[in-house]
Amino acid sequence: MRFAAQMGMTWAQSDGNPWKSTPPNDLLLAASEMTVRLTQDYPKQPFGIHSVVVDGHTHAIEETVVREKPFCQLRRFTKIGARDEPRILLVAPLSGHHATLLRDTVRSLVQHHEVFITDWRDARLVPLSEGIFHLYDYVAYVRDFLRHIGPGVFVMSVCQPTVPVLCAVSLMAEDDDPYRPVAMIMMGGPIDTRVNPSSVNDYATKHSLDWFERHVIAQVPAKYPGHGRRVYPGFLQHYGFVAMNPGHHAKSHWQFFLDLCRGDGASTEAHRRFYDEYNSVLDLDAAYYLETVQQVFQEQRLPRGIMDVDGRRVRPEAIRDVGLLTIEGGADDISCPGQTQAAHRLCANIPESERGHLLVPDCGHYGIFSGSKWRNIVYPRIREFVATQRTRAEQPKPRAANQSAAEAGEAARGANMTKAAPLAPNRARSAPRKPRSVWPRTAS
Repeated sequence: MRFAAQMGMTWAQSDGNPWKSTPPNDLLLAASEMTVRLTQDYPKQPFGIHSVVVDGHTHAIEETVVREKPFCQLRRFTKIGARDEPRILLVAPLSGHHATLLRDTVRSLVQHHEVFITDWRDARLVPLSEGIFHLYDYVAYVRDFLRHIGPGVFVMSVCQPTVPVLCAVSLMAEDDDPYRPVAMIMMGGPIDTRVNPSSVNDYATKHSLDWFERHVIAQVPAKYPGHGRRVYPGFLQHYGFVAMNPGHHAKSHWQFFLDLCRGDGASTEAHRRFYDEYNSVLDLDAAYYLETVQQVFQEQRLPRGIMDVDGRRVRPEAIRDVGLLTIEGGADDISCPGQTQAAHRLCANIPESERGHLLVPDCGHYGIFSGSKWRNIVYPRIREFVATQRTRAEQPKPRAANQSAAEAGEAARGANMTKAAPLAPNRARSAPRKPRSVWPRTAS
């Protein structure tokens, strides 16, 4: 069918076609392209962010890969020549789509920040020799990336990664890790799926874990580098996304067909750009997928206080000096309002002055990180929060009220010295120490 449609497109656009400028030919071209687009595979799209305009000035953007791991690349986006801008680690979802789904997010953030993003690899392209990818590996990757970027970074998670990010920061806080972030920004994520359950949550709880393993897990075919790896295929996740709003997608494709017939180039090109990205999906390692279904959606381990990561209990209450901003869409039908805000209840020891919550009315799941509501409502709030938290983190810490008499006496003696060396200014965080290895364990 696709071959016949491709031949139809070629003939309809050929200069040798005597009916090229007739309405029937427009109908043939529209029907052929629709058939091709509905049946083809969609490759991963590039980020394609080459420049941004800030205050009327155009700035060139540099994109580089700064760290490579078996299942992920850490990409850096920055304005060429920019100095001392706040650094943000943007943790992209590993739930079927590529990180390029956050292109609009990156484009806005890089106007005023140095942006690092997790670009997850398609599991079908990862050889089995690299081991299995677990949920606890995701947490280890986040910790490793934070340490690689260095102290003073902000971590921003969109949808699914809010849970592993909160786990990572909780462990770092408990360890008094100097590389823990200044603040967390969590957007539309399933922190507590018991709150206002969505159809996604209901689907996960309606079936047993064994059912998921028998019905949605497959092996990578021989033609791919990851041959033999057990995966949750991306096309199944894509079908699930479409099935949530079938009427919307049917209407969108019908409008695309009508626009093709009318020759509306601007509208058809906008449709192509959106669905080229939306239809581009990746496979997930089966272990990671099944563990996420069980621990996040079925058993809600994190909000129940029974979440363990690689043998360690996760304690969000250990977080005391990391700010927290949660963002939700009022019309989000994937992570419904209240599920992300639940992070404030878990992080009970973050001061009220370092917290924030934004509920965007009439905003769906994708609207909180892409589109006009993201650009006009959400991003300005994030920029303000980052600036405030950065100022707070750079302020010297006050001396403890219960300073010992010995310390006080030593300080007094130092003050009476005629040639005392100047004291280094206090810093919000202790100087970085050599980090422990956090490379994820793998299983054969």
